[in-house]
Amino acid sequence: MRRMYTYMHGFSPFYSPFAPALMLAVLPFLVLAAIWTIAIKGYALWHAARNGQKEWFIALLIINTLGILEIVYLVWFRSDKQKNSHHSAQAAHTPARDSSAQA
Repeated sequence: MRRMYTYMHGFSPFYSPFAPALMLAVLPFLVLAAIWTIAIKGYALWHAARNGQKEWFIALLIINTLGILEIVYLVWFRSDKQKNSHHSAQAAHTPARDSSAQA
């Protein structure tokens, strides 16, 4: 009859006395990374959807890179349509100067 090998009275080779302290030290960084990822991903997805960039929306939704891909999209690949509308709206609110009124 074959006996099953058991570890020494409940001892596991994967147990470490440092695990709870390490988890407490790492937990704030994991929470910050999760908050950062959700915020930047939401912002990038919003811009991709608003600009009608379906391929970017799908890529940003599926690929998780802790915000790196989202930053690359927002800085270099975001459509200029929204940037131009912001500048034209800003120009519409500034009063035009009349050069003939200057004496």
